[in-house]
Amino acid sequence: MNGLSLARDYYAACRPILLQAIPDIMERAAVGLAGEGSECLGCDDACSRDHDFGPAFCLWLPRAELRDARERIDAALARLPREFHGLTSRFAPEGRRDPANGRVGPLAIEDFYVFFTGLDRPPSHWREWLRIPEYQLAACTSGEVFEDGAGEFSRWREALLACYPRDVRLKKLAARCMVAAQAGQYNLPRSLERGDGVAAMLAAAHFAEAALSLVFLCNRRYMPFYKWAGRLGRRLPILGEELGRTLDILAAHPLRGPRDMDAVRTVEDFCAAVAAHLRAVGLSTEEDSWLWAHGPHILRQVENEELRRMDMLQG
Repeated sequence: MNGLSLARDYYAACRPILLQAIPDIMERAAVGLAGEGSECLGCDDACSRDHDFGPAFCLWLPRAELRDARERIDAALARLPREFHGLTSRFAPEGRRDPANGRVGPLAIEDFYVFFTGLDRPPSHWREWLRIPEYQLAACTSGEVFEDGAGEFSRWREALLACYPRDVRLKKLAARCMVAAQAGQYNLPRSLERGDGVAAMLAAAHFAEAALSLVFLCNRRYMPFYKWAGRLGRRLPILGEELGRTLDILAAHPLRGPRDMDAVRTVEDFCAAVAAHLRAVGLSTEEDSWLWAHGPHILRQVENEELRRMDMLQG
């Protein structure tokens, strides 16, 4: 059982106790599991169980309400089962390896989103969107909300799940195309021709990161923390299969010299697939698979002049 399923089942078992102990609070609280941790992304496995693992969930309330009700909530949580499915609850004293980590238990809605976005409200200006790292947006929109009485937590979550405003998304797509071209289509083959394995490794890494972000953007999703980006990226419906195949081939090659040109060919195949997608959805009319040339086509569709005139590789 993964951590998200465990949290869902544990809450279902605990809900009657909480409704009896703090019915007024539960009427307004949001409950679920989201934020940091592989379990929130559905990526946890046996290796993940060495820390922060066990039955638990988040209980979100507005800051002022949480402050006034904290003692009652803590008393109610103390009544919950200390073990579930043979695992120690993270609410039990012996299950708190890091009681201050703020990942489960009672959490203020405002503090949760401020931690990830730096804002005490959903972003409204394009500059605010650009300042938030993609992996932080992926984290705070991860997991699942099991229920939300007042709906305040979900309203904020849904505003972020809608993905970037159109201009911001297009600016990011243009930048990712150009970085992928520079690193993967230009610098990777040149580094291999020189026999510079370190430069080739770094070029492949920059390409992989840009390609991952590009595919997430095509799917109107946020790229998560790099450790999980490849696993989740290959599952995406748009270009996910092509992305996974490309990353697997790059990861399997030592990238030491001209004999490793299979890596270059798979990069070119991926870029051709991206170019075809951009043409199909009307974002570019460039016929070549050189992604650098597609960047300006995408950028011309950005309506905000200040954003459009930013450094083309930023976003």
